[in-house]
Amino acid sequence: MRRSLRIKRSSESLHGQIDRRSSTLAGMSTINLPQPFISRMQTLLGEEVGAFVASYAFPSTAGLRVNTGKIPADAFRQLVQWELDPIPWSPAGFRILGEDRPGRHPFHAAGLYYLQEPSAMAVAEALDVQPGDLVLDLAASPGGKATHIASLLRGTGTLIANEIIGSRIKPLGENLERWGVPNTILLNEEPGRLADRLGPVFDRVLLDAPCSGEGMFRKSPIAIREWSPEHVAGSADRQAKILVEAARLVRPGGHLLYSTCTFAPEENEQQIARFLDLHPEWELVRIPLRPGFTPARHDWSGSDHPLERAVRIWPHVAHGEGHFLALLRRSGGNDLEVSDVVSERDTNKPVSPVLAAWIRFVEETLNPEAFPVNFTNRSQLVEQKEMLFLAPNESPALHGLRLVRPGLPLGEAKPGRFEPSHALALALRSDEVREVLDLSVAEAKRFLQGEQLRSSGSPGWLLVNVEGFALGWGKRSGDVVKNHYPKGLRRNPE
Repeated sequence: MRRSLRIKRSSESLHGQIDRRSSTLAGMSTINLPQPFISRMQTLLGEEVGAFVASYAFPSTAGLRVNTGKIPADAFRQLVQWELDPIPWSPAGFRILGEDRPGRHPFHAAGLYYLQEPSAMAVAEALDVQPGDLVLDLAASPGGKATHIASLLRGTGTLIANEIIGSRIKPLGENLERWGVPNTILLNEEPGRLADRLGPVFDRVLLDAPCSGEGMFRKSPIAIREWSPEHVAGSADRQAKILVEAARLVRPGGHLLYSTCTFAPEENEQQIARFLDLHPEWELVRIPLRPGFTPARHDWSGSDHPLERAVRIWPHVAHGEGHFLALLRRSGGNDLEVSDVVSERDTNKPVSPVLAAWIRFVEETLNPEAFPVNFTNRSQLVEQKEMLFLAPNESPALHGLRLVRPGLPLGEAKPGRFEPSHALALALRSDEVREVLDLSVAEAKRFLQGEQLRSSGSPGWLLVNVEGFALGWGKRSGDVVKNHYPKGLRRNPE
């Protein structure tokens, strides 16, 4: 039977508890750490293991990252008036200190923020995404890092969010919809098939690798139950194979960010050292040390590579569950032409019934002086049966791949009308729509429950807002506004 160590909870501050290492090790807790894991960390950390174990006496850190494409971080803080503590490695990230159930607030439904564990916010920042980049998030669900990348692109370039496991596609799609970014493509593919089909075209690739999940122990009892030395070894084997495929997708001069939420050197320093041994055309790029970061451990790698250029986030050093980050650069320059990357689209295609329905909707519902011009650019409008999507301006040719969404879902053509998508509503600003109904927070909560609204005005589609930020669609007839908030997202009364 696996022995476990129980850790005492306390009302002291994190750092105060860390200073009292020995007393914490003898205490009691609801978190049961496997004894083989404790022994392993004792070997790795030595005297530091007391502080490491003591950190598990505290609950996991709640964090949020502001959607800066919708609202600046400072303006968000003024809007919500919550007790938020800035995260030093993410300008838009904060620890949540006082707000209860932030996931139930209408501002979350409006996509003003993403609830994310603080150390996970370091990943996209370390990838150093630049506006205009072509970026691949290879294992993107549930979407925390993908939405972060989308924010860093600032409405330019293209993000391909790929998820290998089909059952994880739905939450990824919902989170991307809520974020309101049009320049994102959603795929469901194996890394090897992507590499075979696309080749080295991406400026930046993120591999948030599947791992043994040691950094999830404080949040997931399942991660504790599933942990074993064999699980660590199996994870390392899988990571090595995926890392090779991810590298095949990076253009010369491009970057690959490898990350895990685990502490095992086999899945971190040793993984990167082995990759560099086999791929001399790659180099390790130094990630700047932010407050709370510590250099990766060169002495754990068994190699001569400068592993200290990678970083670790430890739960006893920073407010977060823990992460490992390594930024790799492929040698060579950008020798790809745009024609090598951009898929061909027909700019002169005829107006189909779906396009005709969309054009009528645009003329009747959107404000022609404000809405984005590319919403009617035929070269970017992609039909899938009766559905219409707005594809990014630039993307690789994706023929033959399992394409879930070629871009922003605009809606569906139905007999005599065009039904706009929820994703379109969340991608629009108030000034881009002719008719807007702005609700208070209390009214918005009732809208999210599916309640019908009353408002006089012109008949037809209107954008329903909360405090100026889009929540979804309504359709007015007389003084009644039918609620078109998706039934699958509606909430039960609190």
